[in-house]
Amino acid sequence: MRATVDRPGLDSQGRAPKVQIRRVRKGDLSKVRDVIEQTFGDFLERQLGTRPRQAFGGAQYVHHRWLMEPWGCFVAEEDQSKIVGAAVGVTWGSLGLIGPVAVLTNYQNQTIGQQLVRAVLEFFDENKTSLQGCVTYPTSPKHLYLYHKFGYKPKGLMAIVSRAIERTPMKGLPPRPTKTGLTARRFSTLEEAKKKAALGRVHRITNAICRGLDLAKEIEIVDGLALGDTLLVERGRDLVGFAIFHTPGVSEAPAGALYVKFLAIDPHQRRVEYLEHFVALLEDLAHEIGVQRVILPVYLHYWVAYSTLVKCAYQVDFTMVRMQRGKLEDYEDPTHLVLDDWR
Repeated sequence: MRATVDRPGLDSQGRAPKVQIRRVRKGDLSKVRDVIEQTFGDFLERQLGTRPRQAFGGAQYVHHRWLMEPWGCFVAEEDQSKIVGAAVGVTWGSLGLIGPVAVLTNYQNQTIGQQLVRAVLEFFDENKTSLQGCVTYPTSPKHLYLYHKFGYKPKGLMAIVSRAIERTPMKGLPPRPTKTGLTARRFSTLEEAKKKAALGRVHRITNAICRGLDLAKEIEIVDGLALGDTLLVERGRDLVGFAIFHTPGVSEAPAGALYVKFLAIDPHQRRVEYLEHFVALLEDLAHEIGVQRVILPVYLHYWVAYSTLVKCAYQVDFTMVRMQRGKLEDYEDPTHLVLDDWR
């Protein structure tokens, strides 16, 4: 059955009610989640012809992002009583990411979405981000036009790929990498004094990918809330790469899946076999925690990374378009081994 949304009322003079944009408060979080899921449920129903049971397959995008970046989260509130829209913004150092942005279906086409986007962009300006990004649906003119109004340009496709984890290796797959000399540790197992040093080593990798890019807050919120963990892969004393992953629960991982939010291999040590090793480790972790699928994001401009995942039998679940605005629009190197999700 299609969910219904209350229609905006009119005041005694026939005018639409006043909508105020303000920052999210703790007491708003469940309402914000409901608004986002209801809005995208409506959208997907129109796109697919049937309403999904869960708009994001059980993935959650509000609570932990608000804890990580409370000043970047905004709501549109009707007459100081009803939340009718929301927008979430986070900063990864010099990169500002916006999304999800949602306005209840019957409140759309009233510039509420534009006001929410403008509030997040002002937050990015306050934090001096030099590049802003988002992903949206390439089949939705409304979504594309909203971001276009604020100077976002479509750059390329982002694919969400996945593979069901088999108890026995699938035929035709490349053999699991061996003799790489790599070792792996989880960030959560480090002593508190060593976590700060590990974040510094991670930053050296992300800064080499994009000047100022910093994933420290993502790693810390995943660790602090036990949303998953961060896998650190080393060769001797050198950090080769890292992967921030979520596991099912109140996280961005859909039910039954291990989901990677960000994976990067040091550009100075980029070897395809290292990425293959990472994938094997993540699949072993999926076995360990008892989930049936590994989900990875990949921007198709990172062609070597995408080709490697295809070689490892990962298949595209769906695609979205990546959009950017700012000074560093063309920083991506097609040979970088990076998996990053801007949703």
